[in-house]
Amino acid sequence: MQTENRFFDDLAKVVNGAVGSLAGMGREAEAAMRERFKEFVGGMDFVSRDEFEAVKAMAAAARDEADALKARLDALEKGGKPAAAAARKAPRKSSSGA
Repeated sequence: MQTENRFFDDLAKVVNGAVGSLAGMGREAEAAMRERFKEFVGGMDFVSRDEFEAVKAMAAAARDEADALKARLDALEKGGKPAAAAARKAPRKSSSGA
């Protein structure tokens, strides 16, 4: 025959309550630490991955455009008139008559 012992029932309730409270405190401490870490990292002026990827794409596009313009300039210089190239290299005379 089983006897009812209120002492053990009360002890089990107290232990369950203590474990639940400790788990809650752990969750709160973790959330607080996450928040402090976010503030710390945010204060260091790091960029997000999205911002980095956007700037990387802009730099690649600018590099491609510069390469295309350089190729176009090289083609124009090769196909240009020799007289125009000589005129660019010759010093200009002043119009003051001196």
